[in-house]
Amino acid sequence: MRKIKAPQIIVMIYLAIMLVFITKLNISMTSILNESLIKFGMNSVLVLSLIPMLRCGVGMNFGMSIGVCAGLVGMCVSLEYKMSGISGFVVAIIVAIVVGCLFGYLYSLILNKLKGKEEIIGMFCGYGFVFIMNIFWSIAPFKNRQMLYPIGGQGLRPKIGINEAYGKILDDMMQIKVGNIVIPMGLLLFVAIICILIKIYFNTKTGFTMKVIAENEKFAYLSGVNINKYRTIAIIFSTVIAAVGICVYSQSYGFVQLYDSPLGFSFPAVSAILIGGATRKETSILNAVLGTYLFQTTYLLSVPIANALLMPELSETLRMIITNGIILYAFVCEGGEMGLWKKQKSLS
Repeated sequence: MRKIKAPQIIVMIYLAIMLVFITKLNISMTSILNESLIKFGMNSVLVLSLIPMLRCGVGMNFGMSIGVCAGLVGMCVSLEYKMSGISGFVVAIIVAIVVGCLFGYLYSLILNKLKGKEEIIGMFCGYGFVFIMNIFWSIAPFKNRQMLYPIGGQGLRPKIGINEAYGKILDDMMQIKVGNIVIPMGLLLFVAIICILIKIYFNTKTGFTMKVIAENEKFAYLSGVNINKYRTIAIIFSTVIAAVGICVYSQSYGFVQLYDSPLGFSFPAVSAILIGGATRKETSILNAVLGTYLFQTTYLLSVPIANALLMPELSETLRMIITNGIILYAFVCEGGEMGLWKKQKSLS
């Protein structure tokens, strides 16, 4: 049985304190619970996309925005042909997977050339790729007027509504109502399917080989394992899951966000999996799922309480402070230990 570590305990205590405030301030617990289930489902796949690269020893995928851009291309293609409903969503995912394979392969070529620096290089690749895609969004030959700027008819809008196409297609599917609580079973089942596929994959020979590479790359190399081949597979796998993840996120959000928006997904996802107890040497689906729920619920509870106790005009400032505070805390306590403080203590 896995030991619950300090970061998870502290976040759980913080959540308990927030729940006490929620009760005292008469804020609806039902609406908070309903929203937490949606937030958990819409962000889970993005966090799960970090697992393949971690399991293969590549590190945290700070270049997640590359996979996000692949998913955005898939959704734009389906919207271009005015596809809607479950068929439109499936087409978006299929195109996202194909484009994600291409983007992931190109991404792997760079990371395999710069071993040992994957995280910082991934961050620069992610930022650079987003700005390249900004040019693509401006000149791409899309013709659907609902996606284009109203003046000039050239270039995609920064935010494209998808409620009439496949907005909330998973959220509204197979809903179960227990009193006032609405459980989005379609969304949660989709996340469960992704978890099962990842679990099955890492129980295959390829998955076990990736784990060996992460634990001891020199031993794997001396055993005749083609390290770059398996690293490439892991990077493509992570990129594809991230592409699918943004499709899930966007259908819940109701909009496709282009241009600089992909930059905002990697740090929250990384902090979520770290809060869940993952490390660069050991990570699991449970780490991703637990971390996502803790991260999203902490943020969800903090904002309405802060608005009730302080000035409502500070809501956006508080949102940034809370979100970035959780991210900083996750990095400081990486892997369930007070990492940086522990290292400083050992050096003193």
